[in-house]
Amino acid sequence: MVRVGLVLRPGMTSYSGATATSTPEILRYVAFSADPAGGNPAGVVPDATGLDDAEQLAIAAELGYSETAFLTADQQERSYAVRYFSPLAEVPFCGHATVAAAVALAERIGPGRVLFRTKAGEVPVEVTAGPDGALEATLTSVEPHVVDVTEAEIAEALAALGWDPQELDPALPPRIGYAGARHLVIAAATRERLADLAYDFERLARFMTGLDLVTLQLVWRESADTFHVRNPFPVGGVVEDPATGAAAAAFGAYLREQGAVTAPAVLTLHQGADLGRPGLLRVELRTDDLRVRVSGTGVRIPEQGR
Repeated sequence: MVRVGLVLRPGMTSYSGATATSTPEILRYVAFSADPAGGNPAGVVPDATGLDDAEQLAIAAELGYSETAFLTADQQERSYAVRYFSPLAEVPFCGHATVAAAVALAERIGPGRVLFRTKAGEVPVEVTAGPDGALEATLTSVEPHVVDVTEAEIAEALAALGWDPQELDPALPPRIGYAGARHLVIAAATRERLADLAYDFERLARFMTGLDLVTLQLVWRESADTFHVRNPFPVGGVVEDPATGAAAAAFGAYLREQGAVTAPAVLTLHQGADLGRPGLLRVELRTDDLRVRVSGTGVRIPEQGR
């Protein structure tokens, strides 16, 4: 049984891999917090031209963050092909690394709209500057959907988590939400159950791999529009993700499909406090568009903060 805590290795600003044909610039940002000590750290490689899969994976592994975004500029202005790597594998889409990358670009080319072409599809991101100069990014997900899970699958997930079925919120039944990546939503009946999180790392990783899940979206509903969430990520080699934009988008789609919220709606998700890295995610559901919008601030991590 693994006691849950964030797994990060020391960061870096240049790549030391022997197979790299060039030394790419590597940036370090936090998403979903204006405090470098909060939110979710992500690596950003603003120009990944010439890096092959193995080199990108090696950079992500050496950084040790839950994901690193690798950008390659398109011929079209403010448009980029983006790939996301965890320390163990590539993932089709990552929300917090998208926010981090968009904020990093805005610091160089100015706020406004950028288009990220991901393996999950096109994801537009709008970056705005607040009165205090803080940058906030809003991503618009790909078309979402929700998938049922079997009783046997739920039982296995709970066994790996060490949760009892009686500890779940019956108003929010387990389902798989998708908005660029697959996340299994499991709702705890109490904040205490969510806070006391320990799980079997290898068993949960095997279960998730079998269902092509990126994370579990563990949630507790505080009020009609406010939730606390946590995201185990063993398939990426990370015990827990501190703030998860892709899962937030999938969760928004899940809540709409379940009739747990009615669009238009703006939801607040608190994540990371149990890890000592509090973050804030805003999820917007619209009546004229099934795609989900996820917003959050981002800030560069100072070099001395490594």
